[in-house]
Amino acid sequence: MARNTFNVDEELETPFNLKHLKRLTVYIRPYKKKMILTVLIMLIASGANLIGPFIIKHAIDSEIPDKNITGLTLLSGVFLAALVISGICMKWRIRMMAEIGQSIIQNIRKDLFSHLQSLSFSFYDSRPHGKILVRVVNYVNSLSDLLSNGLIQLITDLFSLAVIFGFMLAIDVKLTLLTLAGFPVLAAVIFFIKTAQRKAWQTLSNKQSNMNAYIHESINGMKVTQAFTREQENKRIFHRVSTGYKQSWLKAMYVQFLLWPSIENISVLTVSVIYVFGIAWIGHSVTVGALIAFIGYIWMFWTPLANIGNFYNAIINAMAYLERIFEMMDEQPAVKDNPDGKVLKTIEGKVEFESVDFGYGEKEQVLKNVQFKADPGETVALVGATGSGKTTIVSLISRFYDCTLGRIKIDGTDIQGVTLSSLRKQMGVMLQDPFIFSGTIMENIRYGRLDATDEEVLEAAKAVQAHDFISGLQHGYYTEVNERGTRLSTGQRQLISFARALLADPKILILDEATSSIDTETELAIQKGLERLLAERTSFVIAHRLSTIQNADRILYIDDGRIVEEGTHEELIGKRGWYWKLYNSQRLPSETG
Repeated sequence: MARNTFNVDEELETPFNLKHLKRLTVYIRPYKKKMILTVLIMLIASGANLIGPFIIKHAIDSEIPDKNITGLTLLSGVFLAALVISGICMKWRIRMMAEIGQSIIQNIRKDLFSHLQSLSFSFYDSRPHGKILVRVVNYVNSLSDLLSNGLIQLITDLFSLAVIFGFMLAIDVKLTLLTLAGFPVLAAVIFFIKTAQRKAWQTLSNKQSNMNAYIHESINGMKVTQAFTREQENKRIFHRVSTGYKQSWLKAMYVQFLLWPSIENISVLTVSVIYVFGIAWIGHSVTVGALIAFIGYIWMFWTPLANIGNFYNAIINAMAYLERIFEMMDEQPAVKDNPDGKVLKTIEGKVEFESVDFGYGEKEQVLKNVQFKADPGETVALVGATGSGKTTIVSLISRFYDCTLGRIKIDGTDIQGVTLSSLRKQMGVMLQDPFIFSGTIMENIRYGRLDATDEEVLEAAKAVQAHDFISGLQHGYYTEVNERGTRLSTGQRQLISFARALLADPKILILDEATSSIDTETELAIQKGLERLLAERTSFVIAHRLSTIQNADRILYIDDGRIVEEGTHEELIGKRGWYWKLYNSQRLPSETG
């Protein structure tokens, strides 16, 4: 991953693509009936609004000269009724479109979150989590105005333009043609602004993503920051990142607000021209009422045009977000079920590595021709220097990654030919970095087996010696812990994670440095509980402290991605090789002397 990823803008070279809008219609389609009803209601409201200038024309040209009080009263009643109808319809539109828009956003976010659950470890290894978070939250939220107002407003404005144009033609054809003279200028302005606006909003979304990534990283690493008194340097970096966001935002706003003043100025110029010619034609082909009504319709004519311009703005802005949302939805899991994948039936736990190679990248080969067998119920320990490939080996067993060459088989079945769910359900994994979720301790232990009873949870906790410290908490197993369990010690978090893995009652158990943060006294107590729990399952144990794996059935010494030694503790000590050197390096001087 690139250094300082919060400063690296995501490349997005895809041109304006209507396919993204077509994909958006998939989420709109379930609400088609409600939207059609809303459109019909808005058309009624639009018609009620547009009748106003025509009523005024009739009043000025006919009823007022004739001093027809009854006619004026009737026209006033019609005008008032039109305003009431318009108000009621607008209230309906706001309520319905807010509900529809938020439902669509919820569905998009649900699909995006569900897709994230299926993506492989390699996806999260190569991306800052803050940049993932900003797409799920901020980018989806940015579609709110487009979905809640834009689509219905666009249809209403197009209808309004057609009706207004009809009224204008009915009043005076020559004035209507003068009004249309501003159209070429408006088209030129929109074309000029289009490219600049899209680029500006793409840049803004990049800077927003960078800022979120840095904030997320800084919060996660706050303890390290304060321990190394790096606060001032972090403030300097954040100032640079946030300044980049501010400048991008100002530029995006500057470009966005060019459209509205352009439409406003064109409309004012057009109205001025109409006044000049209209006044000159009064008494010839234009009446006073007709001119006043026509001016009213001109202002109405440019308002929907301005709204359409705003909708265009919203589309341009939304494109920058839609591209990234759908880009993430289109991300394919590096590890996924084969089309003809079968469900792995209940296993005994025999594991075979056949000439397995693996690399995280084309030039980064981690495992080289790894071959070994683990029989059901056997405990296999993996030891070796940091970075030698131990964690990679156990990650391949669960298919968190797929091997580059070779095969991994469980009970004689190639794991790439079975479904991921049926494979992983039969495994218990305690990763090197124990993760505690927000919620109660009971919920955290039950995380991998939701149907477990409270008694089973307590039994698992007792087996790993976690029961005593949990019972000592204020609310025992129902004590609320926050994200990552920061109120618990590292050792306590590992014990809870250990209980979680054991409660799943897997046939294959993987412990990656499971006792690295547990004191020696607790470690000895855990060993007693593990004797029963490990007896009937195949177990893979990674440990730097060799005291924890001396009783393993077999020990594999891994060096530079290869198995260089294999045997029991006594056999490897007798060989006086790699393992013997490591063992002696951990013994006290009094033991070696």
